[in-house]
Amino acid sequence: MTVVGPFGLSVRDQALEADVQAGLTAVEEGLLEATKSEVPFITEAAQHLVRAGGKRFRPLLVMLSARFGDPYAPGVVPSAVVVELTHLATLYHDDVMDEAEVRRGVASANARWGNSVAVLTGDFLFARASHILADLGPEAVRVQAEAFERLVTGQILETAGPQDGRDPVDHYLDVLGGKTGSLVAVSCRFGAMMSGADETVVDVLTQYGERLGVAFQLADDVLDIASDSHESGKTPGTDLREGIATLPVLRLRERAARLGLAEDRALCELLDSDLTDDARHAEALRLLRAHPALGQARRDTVRYAEEARAALAPLPDGPAKSALVELCDAVVHRAG
Repeated sequence: MTVVGPFGLSVRDQALEADVQAGLTAVEEGLLEATKSEVPFITEAAQHLVRAGGKRFRPLLVMLSARFGDPYAPGVVPSAVVVELTHLATLYHDDVMDEAEVRRGVASANARWGNSVAVLTGDFLFARASHILADLGPEAVRVQAEAFERLVTGQILETAGPQDGRDPVDHYLDVLGGKTGSLVAVSCRFGAMMSGADETVVDVLTQYGERLGVAFQLADDVLDIASDSHESGKTPGTDLREGIATLPVLRLRERAARLGLAEDRALCELLDSDLTDDARHAEALRLLRAHPALGQARRDTVRYAEEARAALAPLPDGPAKSALVELCDAVVHRAG
């Protein structure tokens, strides 16, 4: 048994494992090439997060989805570079909006060089992704443009919040579909498209990616509450401290409104208070870890992962399908 990709994904087929590793190595080389500039400072800023590492979750999905056609087709690796460049560009912008100081264990670009440089570097990465896309054909450009529109729409919806009368949980799931699901879906779509897979296969993998992307983000929501820093690689309760209402918090508020229990209302009031205070933050984290809302958020994560798994049913059995199924299991495992 060998291991490749995020979450310790096991690939039990040696030929598949070798091909996926080779593809990811080529993607890494492509990322470094795409982030070079004649201006040394731009190269440094653009390669800042590339060199910091990351799961390369989206390129992995491109590689696995390409196994349903010709995985060596010339557009496969460039399309994986495109989705990862797009993802990296959004991280530069997200860190500015969130005023984040750390990303992937290193100082964020905005903390190191200021907001203007971080925003412009993200724009530079979008431009380089577009340049690569132009060589992949008009259909690839259209697919990427639609996904990027969804991604930005999701970010705007998150910032604006739910409209009056809209269920906050439904709103939040729509946000995740745009912010995360859209680009994960495109990763699967590009892999299948560029490999020349049948259109039915392309559609199946796109649906799988959409659901897997949401499950992936929901697992992160659960981990932010449930895990310790050693397990998750980041400080627990980061979203809580920053006042970000992720799914466990939304499920708590939903339950408080429905049942009106005093302890639920008290916890909501605590979460609405200043959680930059360490003692208050620790208490909120302790109570939320023991609350049924966290279990509900886990069940929501499992539901999306199971929907992703079910979407794969029409595909032929084989090592690539098994690996995609195992990614569903890995996402659920992350959420406990």
